[in-house]
Amino acid sequence: MTIELAFHQVDVFAASPFKGNPLAVVVGADGLTDVQMTVIANWTNLSETTFLLKPTHPDADYRVRIFTPQSELPFAGHPTLGTAHVWLTCGGVPRGSVVVQECPAGLVRVRTDGGRVAFAAPPLVRSGSVEPADLLKAMAALRLAPEAVVAAQWCDNGPGWLGVQLRSRAEVLSIRPNYQALVGQNLGVVGAWDPAFDGSEAQFELRAFVGAENGFEDPVTGSLNASIAQWLIGAGIAPAQYVASQGTAMGREGRVILEQSGSDIWVGGRVVTRISGIIRTE
Repeated sequence: MTIELAFHQVDVFAASPFKGNPLAVVVGADGLTDVQMTVIANWTNLSETTFLLKPTHPDADYRVRIFTPQSELPFAGHPTLGTAHVWLTCGGVPRGSVVVQECPAGLVRVRTDGGRVAFAAPPLVRSGSVEPADLLKAMAALRLAPEAVVAAQWCDNGPGWLGVQLRSRAEVLSIRPNYQALVGQNLGVVGAWDPAFDGSEAQFELRAFVGAENGFEDPVTGSLNASIAQWLIGAGIAPAQYVASQGTAMGREGRVILEQSGSDIWVGGRVVTRISGIIRTE
């Protein structure tokens, strides 16, 4: 039996058209099986594809399942913003002052403000110092000498991020990773912009290296920016509000706005729908 569902492809965190991180969203996917979701996500071949479902939690506005081409994720940042954007543009009305998303990692709050969408960073499941053996393994994957690292911290909010701080944006952009050595690691690298050379459009540059099969670099990563902000703001390395740039090395122009408000850190950016149509299954 053929099933026809609304399908949208959105551009998340983009400073200009087609320069963010694309996301595919399938709406009303309650009738799809796990196998069908996996096959569709593999076929779209984007870093993530999400499936909008009816909520099961009484406090949630909708439920989402997030798939990479290989597996399902409990939480991810740019899929959260892109899915919330699609839910709202499809007529969704939140029950309260913010949108509440249900996902395997729990409930995530999402707000809209001035054309931007932002989510409240979920709590870290692992933080603190990095063991020397883990850091050496990360250095091998990044082809960095240990003395290049200013600081390192576990910044894991689900995907297993290990955060590495370098001295500058230029050093971050110069990384040429060893993708074979990256397998099994998810590494986030951050370095500060120098206003004299880089300008003032952003304050930090990030890159995200994902150690899935074959390894790859993710263009603009909400979950990594969330956890890096929790680290940098909490340690006094970054101000309570800043802009992060990501995707530069890949020809993208990702801009992520990080803001501390009370005990929350909000992670936001622009989301624009680029494709709308129907997806058909058999």
